Amino acid sequence: MQNRITESSISARVLSGLQANLNKMGRLQEQLSSGKLIARPSDSPTGTVAAMRLRTDIRTAEQYARNIDDGLGWLSTADQTLTGTLPQLNRVRDLVLQGKSTGAANTVDSREALATEVEQIRDSLINLANTRYLDRPIFGGTTTGTVAFDASSPYDFTGTPGVVERRIGDNAKVQVNLDATEVFGANGNNMFTMLTDIADKLRTAPESLSSSLDALDNTRTTITTQLAEVGARYNRLTTMRDTGAERIITLKSQLSDFEDIDLPNTIMEVQLQQTAYQAALAATAKVVQTSLVDFLR
Repeated sequence: MQNRITESSISARVLSGLQANLNKMGRLQEQLSSGKLIARPSDSPTGTVAAMRLRTDIRTAEQYARNIDDGLGWLSTADQTLTGTLPQLNRVRDLVLQGKSTGAANTVDSREALATEVEQIRDSLINLANTRYLDRPIFGGTTTGTVAFDASSPYDFTGTPGVVERRIGDNAKVQVNLDATEVFGANGNNMFTMLTDIADKLRTAPESLSSSLDALDNTRTTITTQLAEVGARYNRLTTMRDTGAERIITLKSQLSDFEDIDLPNTIMEVQLQQTAYQAALAATAKVVQTSLVDFLR
């Protein structure tokens, strides 16, 4: 039994083929205009899943990069602060040595001037100890206040002891703050009370400054040690930042492999599809012959 082929069936098949050709050309033009292979999940279910995972990894890596930048800000501020304390402590040491001398210049008035300068340095160091980064005192621990140390006697630590950390990797954290008591000493026996004691001895008992000189040297050693710790953490964050930047580039390259079109190839496919469509139209004009309706017009 043979199937009967009518003009309408031929027209329907031709229109279906032309429509399929137009749909394919439309998809190619959409890819060309957007630059993306995947416009909707149905375009490539597996590619969509891979792209979503890569985007998640990229966002995570970028957040780690922001955390690292914040940590570098904390540590850079701490480094500048501690570096600024050393010249002032060295100056105090010079003043103590002057106060210990027994020459003609060692008078009551001269020792008063030395003591006053020591107190000025103490006040300057308290300001450094209250240095803030993003409006948080870098030596204040987890405090929500604006200062780490009281600016007036007894110059106690007023922050909240605690560790400030930044997550820089899936299983990696770095402490970005310093323990104030390790840097400046515990309440009642910190750097600032030591400087106050030095000023008092310069005024009243210069002969007892030897012990203060030893305490001052210990403090300078402590500051130097803390600077080394800050430098080590800073170097670690810098290394992680460089590694993270390379990972982000790699992830974006992998995402591009899934999502982005091959521009020259897509342009060529569009041109080929347009040529095929024009050829299909020409062939249709020959295949679909005039019918009785054309003669009845």
